[in-house]
Amino acid sequence: MEQHIRQHLPADQFSVAVKHLEYLGHGADLAREAVNDGVHTVVAVGGDGSINEIAQGLVGSATALAIVPRGSGNGLARALKIPLDVPKALALVAVNKQLPMDVAYANEHLFLSNAGVGFDALIADRFRHSKKRGLVNYARLIIGHFRRYKPEAYDMQIDGGDKKMSAFLLTVANGNQFGYEFKIAPPASVFDGWLDICVVKPVRFWDLLPISIRSLAGNIHKSGYMQHERGKEIVVSSPGLDSLQVDGDAVELKGSEVRFHIVPAALRIIVP
Repeated sequence: MEQHIRQHLPADQFSVAVKHLEYLGHGADLAREAVNDGVHTVVAVGGDGSINEIAQGLVGSATALAIVPRGSGNGLARALKIPLDVPKALALVAVNKQLPMDVAYANEHLFLSNAGVGFDALIADRFRHSKKRGLVNYARLIIGHFRRYKPEAYDMQIDGGDKKMSAFLLTVANGNQFGYEFKIAPPASVFDGWLDICVVKPVRFWDLLPISIRSLAGNIHKSGYMQHERGKEIVVSSPGLDSLQVDGDAVELKGSEVRFHIVPAALRIIVP
């Protein structure tokens, strides 16, 4: 990594300090320090969880976020078309093309890509307690827990309008995908000022394959499997609601209601 930094961010043109995350929340603390010190750009090297943590300290500031994707799914990097190749990602930092992107919150939890309360939240919680990483382990967890999962009935408000529905997946998306190019919200954009609500109705086990294929192809929102809505303020409640994931990480859920809202143009992001 240091060799690539020297090559693409040479010392005679850039002042670079490398710091490593040492504890949960350290990324947000370091980012806030960078803002206070007037740092131009914070480069987050890692997966969606680390990027989320670092972004928490940058929201609302003039300090830009650059991403060098080094995680498993790399959902935000893929959505932004940031190269997964380290040298190419670092080269973007030098070019310094910035755009103001939207961020969103599920209760008090920031998310950049998506947040969900359905089966994805359950898998995120199980993945957190697993020692293995990667797509194969995700697939193993999905198959292992599918038959035991009972879809919930949800009450939902979208910008004040009421809806009731049962769902296998109920995901609120800012970006277009979970990662690995599995697009839960193909039309979504982190620059459009809207959240996309993606509801996958209760499905059978043999529906998982065509759902996955449509997700990879980027047309699941046009299929009968999904109900797709858009909004800026969404409230989801259910007596059985007990799990929440934000950007793929399970977080603590207090109560049986989640309020989602978008904050447009709140984070400066370096893009290709």
